[in-house]
Amino acid sequence: MARRPLPRILSNGSAQLARSRELARTAADSATDVLHPLITIMRGLRRLAAAGRRRWTETPKERRGALLFLVASVILVVALVPYGPLLAAITLMAAAAWQGRDRSGAAPDGPDESQTQRLKSLYEALVPYFSAAEDPEPLYSHGGAWDKAFPTYAFDGGGRIAQLVVRYPAYFTDGEAEARARIEHLLAAKSGRGREYHFTWDEEGNQLTVGVLLPLPVDIVAQRFVTTPGETVLGFTDPTRVHRTLPVTHGEEQRDVPPVVWRTGLRSTEPHLLALGQPGSGTSTLLRSIALQALLHGDVVIVDGGGTGEYACLTGRDGVLAVEAGLAGVTASLEWAATETERRLIAANRAHQAGDPPPADTKRPLWILLDRPTAFTHLAAADGRKDPQSLLQVPLRHGRPANVTVVVADQLDSVDALSDPVRQHTRARVVLGLATADQLESVLGALPPTTLIDELPPGRGYARLGTGPVHRLQVPATPNPYDDATPDALCETVLALLPPRTDPADGETIPEQEQHWPEGEAKPAPTDAEPQQAPAEPQKTESVQVLTEEPAPEPVHVPAKDAAPAPASALTTEPAPEPVQVPAEEPAPESVHALAKEAAPDPVPALTAEPAPDHVPALTDHVPALTKET
Repeated sequence: MARRPLPRILSNGSAQLARSRELARTAADSATDVLHPLITIMRGLRRLAAAGRRRWTETPKERRGALLFLVASVILVVALVPYGPLLAAITLMAAAAWQGRDRSGAAPDGPDESQTQRLKSLYEALVPYFSAAEDPEPLYSHGGAWDKAFPTYAFDGGGRIAQLVVRYPAYFTDGEAEARARIEHLLAAKSGRGREYHFTWDEEGNQLTVGVLLPLPVDIVAQRFVTTPGETVLGFTDPTRVHRTLPVTHGEEQRDVPPVVWRTGLRSTEPHLLALGQPGSGTSTLLRSIALQALLHGDVVIVDGGGTGEYACLTGRDGVLAVEAGLAGVTASLEWAATETERRLIAANRAHQAGDPPPADTKRPLWILLDRPTAFTHLAAADGRKDPQSLLQVPLRHGRPANVTVVVADQLDSVDALSDPVRQHTRARVVLGLATADQLESVLGALPPTTLIDELPPGRGYARLGTGPVHRLQVPATPNPYDDATPDALCETVLALLPPRTDPADGETIPEQEQHWPEGEAKPAPTDAEPQQAPAEPQKTESVQVLTEEPAPEPVHVPAKDAAPAPASALTTEPAPEPVQVPAEEPAPESVHALAKEAAPDPVPALTAEPAPDHVPALTDHVPALTKET
């Protein structure tokens, strides 16, 4: 069958559409040229109306009446003057045409002389790295054209490079880290020191994009961040690789900032964190910030190896199980944490085997925060005790299914003193403060895509979660509220985030101090409302008195030194009104004390119960000896 030809409108449709678009574009350009004066006047009238409305808004209410009277007077005068309305219309059109003119200045065709000289020097500096003798048409050569190597460039107000696109030959080894590091160091030095640059390598297109990073905000303080349980905000970073923002409040201003969010819990791939830095870099600030966020949904155990009281504000708060700064307390707390981890694992396993959900006490997160644990390693070695870091093996290895998270913060100089479980199981890493490229690579596992600078504010560093990218990090300001150097506003902010104090348990009372009675005065006997043990001396006398109710051979008389002798009826069958008191100057013989101990093992029941018959012979044996001594 012969194939039918397509209709003409379908075969030539694309050409007709292109011709129609070109005609419409030409007509629009012509209309714009013809109507340009009218467009300018309308733009000017709109600007004049906006200025009048703004002036009316800024005028106080008590002066608006006078302003209306002035405008009405001008309109009346213009209306009464010959040709007044015509002159007023001409004047208004002229003012509108002046206000509606295009005020954008003409962009310069190229860089000025100083910018051209800077680009030439940068081009000449790159020639030894991007040129080869075997290249027949080198892109980089001494005295070559720099505009071919730098297709895009931009400068800031100070005349320094703000953005630059660098083309390089295909034979450059851009896959080697050392070669790339040399180029990045050179570009940062020639573009201007004291700034951080971000480098983006396009290996397919053989292009390198250099951008200047703005300083991270240092005025963000600790606050309640909008996160879900299991998310912890470590700090804030650049919007280059983070596609999420958080609303933060600074004073009365609210803005959105990209955060570095660390996720913990059962499904976390990086359940534990290691933070390293130089002294004063902000590792303690990071731990305080994490503790304030962790206390919203879990319990916290804090180990302070610095011993400077950086976490004293958390002592006795709800959810804070312990704040330990001594070797014995740290060891006890970590032993409990290991036992608690095992208990949670066993309880959760039994629930899984029975087909039941895990118990509620195994779901509540438990955080173990350790600041400088290597300090206790030296103390334990000096005392011959176990290293407290060895107790972290169970929480580190099995903490994820038990909802136990370990955060370790220490100094860069003490990395070698950290135990192997701490280095192996802390996959989330943070480095704060100044650090060399070798230190960053050894801790983070990769170099950051930015240049290193010589001055960093406190809490500034880099973070890497597992095998993810390396981010710049600025920790929110969380100072010690008990430090005298902390401003009052920051102290109030941190104290407002702390949980309330823990109330004492029901029935818990403060132990009373022991009261001292004067010599020769007997202690009062306990009443029914106060169930206390009877004093020692009356207890002995009552025991003798009860056990001697049977007729004794001879009554025992204990004469005082200066006082009248005791009544003879004290040891008779009739109950004595008061117990026999032994003078304070001469203590009773040892036999009496031994007699009392053997006769009445329980002081309180001896006052009411019947005497034990087996102790009576022992009493009669000691009575003659007591009579002879007295």
